Amino acid sequence: MTYAAITGWGKCMPPSVLTNADLATFLDTDDEWIVSRTGMRERRVSHVSAIEMSVVAARRALACAGLDAGDLDLIVYGSCSNDEQVPNSASGVQVRLGAARAAAMDVNTACTSFLYGLSSATALIRTGAVRNAVVIGVELILPYMDWSNRNVAVLFGDGCAAVVLQASEREEGVVAQKLGCIADARQTLRVRGMGCTYANRNVMLGDTQWDFDGQEIFKRAVHGMGQASADVLAAAGVAPADIDLVVPHQANLRIIESVVKRTGIPMERVMLTVQRYGNMSAATVPVALVEALEEGRVQPGALLLMPAFGAGLTLCSHLVRWGERVTPLATSDAELPPPDKTALELVNAIRAQKVGAQERSGPGLMAARLAETM
Repeated sequence: MTYAAITGWGKCMPPSVLTNADLATFLDTDDEWIVSRTGMRERRVSHVSAIEMSVVAARRALACAGLDAGDLDLIVYGSCSNDEQVPNSASGVQVRLGAARAAAMDVNTACTSFLYGLSSATALIRTGAVRNAVVIGVELILPYMDWSNRNVAVLFGDGCAAVVLQASEREEGVVAQKLGCIADARQTLRVRGMGCTYANRNVMLGDTQWDFDGQEIFKRAVHGMGQASADVLAAAGVAPADIDLVVPHQANLRIIESVVKRTGIPMERVMLTVQRYGNMSAATVPVALVEALEEGRVQPGALLLMPAFGAGLTLCSHLVRWGERVTPLATSDAELPPPDKTALELVNAIRAQKVGAQERSGPGLMAARLAETM
């Protein structure tokens, strides 16, 4: 039987750090309010496009795996904040990598996009359609943020990571998975202002309003990730005690704590990045995985559990058997150009553009145009 082993990994984190104190300069909030509700202390703000972050992360993952971009068969780009709707973002990564023979596709299931992409690439490798793939999880979410809404503005950050999958005869990579969607509750998390619904309505790109029912999302996230994890463990005949490390979606510290408690796994076996990066949507799981490897928390043969939950409301949990190698075969010199602004300056520039567009359109016009789509 053919499996899809994870043989390479790399991340690309923007260097500009937005702290809770920075947010308090324009929001009615403070560090204690944010930390007590989310566990978040910092997040990153990108000064480059999502495709640029993806290229750096993919180059690092390919070097780690010892795979040349010219030998790549498939690029899967997981995100809900694509640089453009058409053409797709994966093709932008393909041309920048020089991976001329690779197929390229985007996957958007919001925060679960990386893991749904991992499922897709794994299936294509196991059927023999391709022999290898790069799977990317990336978000450039802050340009679409509603900076007047502190309930969402404090939560999100930018970032990217990628993994390389290669065909293997050993039982490695995804060995069990559960995918699902609670579609009747999809309106509990909605970003109005992104997408074709808003075309030709004089809505400025990035002038969004977020529908975000925090209590309902919390309840459904805990139940969805907890049940998906229980299902995947049962399907694989694995007990919670057999899990070496949980690498969960980092939406909120309290959600993570509730999910692992429900699953019966102690917090000591959970990889946390939420305090440093906030919720990076599709990027949270792969970034946490890369950092777990960098910190020596993934050992040869380890069994990893990766649950996630996102808008849609999509849910999943993946059981991953790690291979023998936990260190890179090589490294890449790919780097982002240095930013010329601080994180707060970048955010204030985004906010100023939004305010300027609203003033040019007249008071309340943007909100009225968005309301027309309700």
